[in-house]
Amino acid sequence: MEQRHRETVQIVRAWQEAANRQDAAGVLALSAPEIVLLGPRGQAQGQDALRTWLARAGLSLVTRRLFAAGDEVVAEQRGTWRSPETGAVTSEADVATWFRVVDGRVQLLARYDTLAEALAAAGLASNDLFSDDAETGPEAS
Repeated sequence: MEQRHRETVQIVRAWQEAANRQDAAGVLALSAPEIVLLGPRGQAQGQDALRTWLARAGLSLVTRRLFAAGDEVVAEQRGTWRSPETGAVTSEADVATWFRVVDGRVQLLARYDTLAEALAAAGLASNDLFSDDAETGPEAS
């Protein structure tokens, strides 16, 4: 089960890195065709909506902690929004993002104002904190 968490987290990290680089092709390759986007401005679906959001948002996220179980990952993050025209910082905030990964692609992306809201929505808890530490147990020897 731990290996599944690691693979899911790797997909989320690759997705986030591509989004921070504004690499639309990379983000789309890691996203399901009918990805669902939930955020403070409502809901959208599909890769066209994702492409539009990525071009408009000017958002970069620094992940502080990850929580993972099964197909669900919640990232506790610091977000910085920049003007697409000037690159000037327009806003900064602590946020939490819920990712659902199915068949190796992000199927759901939902942004919340608090970690508690995101964990509750994803069905995760604080004890689902993900660690990059080497696996322990007989398989790791």
